[in-house]
Amino acid sequence: MSIPICQYALWSLLLVSTAGFPQQKPNIVLIYADDLGYGDLSCYQSGSPKIKTPNMDRLAAQGLRFTNAHTSSATCTPSRFSMLTGTYAWRKTGTGIAPGDAALLIPTDKVTLPGMLKKAGYATGVVGKWHLGLGPEGGPNWNADIKPGPLEIGFTYSFLVPATGDRVPCVYVENHRIVGLDSKDPIQVSYKDPVGNLPTGRKNPELLKQKFADGQHDQTIINGVSRIGYMSGGKSAWWVDEEMADVLTGKANRFMEQNKANPFFLYFATHDIHAPRMPNSRFVGKSGLGARGDALLQLDWCMGEILKTLDRLGLTKNTLVILSSDNGPVVEEGYVDQSTAQLNGHTPAGPFRGGKYSTFEGGTRVPMLVRWPGYVKPATSKALFSQLDLLASLASLTGQKMASDEATDSFNTLDVLLGKKQTNRPFVIEQALNGALSIVSDNWKYIEASNGARILKNANMESGYAPTLQLYDLNRDLSEQTNVAETNPAKVAELQKMLEGIKQGK
Repeated sequence: MSIPICQYALWSLLLVSTAGFPQQKPNIVLIYADDLGYGDLSCYQSGSPKIKTPNMDRLAAQGLRFTNAHTSSATCTPSRFSMLTGTYAWRKTGTGIAPGDAALLIPTDKVTLPGMLKKAGYATGVVGKWHLGLGPEGGPNWNADIKPGPLEIGFTYSFLVPATGDRVPCVYVENHRIVGLDSKDPIQVSYKDPVGNLPTGRKNPELLKQKFADGQHDQTIINGVSRIGYMSGGKSAWWVDEEMADVLTGKANRFMEQNKANPFFLYFATHDIHAPRMPNSRFVGKSGLGARGDALLQLDWCMGEILKTLDRLGLTKNTLVILSSDNGPVVEEGYVDQSTAQLNGHTPAGPFRGGKYSTFEGGTRVPMLVRWPGYVKPATSKALFSQLDLLASLASLTGQKMASDEATDSFNTLDVLLGKKQTNRPFVIEQALNGALSIVSDNWKYIEASNGARILKNANMESGYAPTLQLYDLNRDLSEQTNVAETNPAKVAELQKMLEGIKQGK
């Protein structure tokens, strides 16, 4: 299939019908897990599952299970940027994996998913991992109002892990302020030089609960874990890793409770199953798959608590729930937690090659579940879908019109999202850690030539980087084992031309 680029906008307009939706706008809960692989959910596993995820399986049984849904990138920051803005992150410089003290990456004058829904009358909340920068150019002042941030791009409430659990500062930020910060003990953060006199993993390994595995995660120790970056001060505000899932889920539930009378949008970005994996004692040793498996059980518990709250508040029937991930899986990264040794036959990426960071499908083909009782019928969708389309599709659902120059990479695929059609998106573009782009169209996948190590040692992951062009027929070779570029020059030329046109915005 080859669709002229100029017809993409027309295609998305013709794809959607909004007939049959309730007059009252539905609540929308978008659950965005961290490093969750296609094969990590038991509803995606074939044969006898090595681990069971009953709450996520409940979503699958009651709604739509996508088998060909994609994030825009094999890493977290660009995936989150793309989903919230409807624009590929590679169109904007500086949208790679953000340091913990980065300035806000999302422009405050552009349309965003929360901003669009706020205009539609929604209360809009974000709870959990942010990793999109905070503050003005030069980074935030952690001891004062921290802005611009989520409230300046359309959220009405935010409770954040500023970056990731393996990066400083190890504090929560609610709206514009660090939670529980003592003004007499100000925070300092540096990603260049040591600050203060807190111990580091490199110099004080005897203080660690979990050993570091590389030269990045050996800096300031907080709660027995050495992190990327240095910090000092703010002791009263430090998080406790083992309590993080409870804290975040509690905040997400409270947001729904406080806004139950009116339409709300909740973006619940969990930290699980990202490293460091420090699950609550309730889950330790329960999976049989080590720390990563235990964290996966904790993630499933979080999903169950969200679903219970919707049931308790009587909101289930009028709430669209979407669950997905920011990129594919990585087993052991940054820390020695024995997750690789204890996989026990579990395959986090399912049938796909590669994972987080990779050009291969395991990097960007992720689980995606959609439930809306009465409007989404239980089924499996094989449709090619991109998370970029959530913005335009939810705009259509809520009656919002997008200008022609807004969220230009987001297509209105509402009928696909809700399972009314299984029409393939004309293409998806995937971005690897090194910036290499791939394009998938009509079950053909073309990967740009790029430089880099074949194996990413820190993650023990195949990168997919190669100095030669790659072409895979995903109909016959789902695990991308046979490069057929040399024997299909016409298809290579077609996809090259399509990709170059998209890069240029045509």
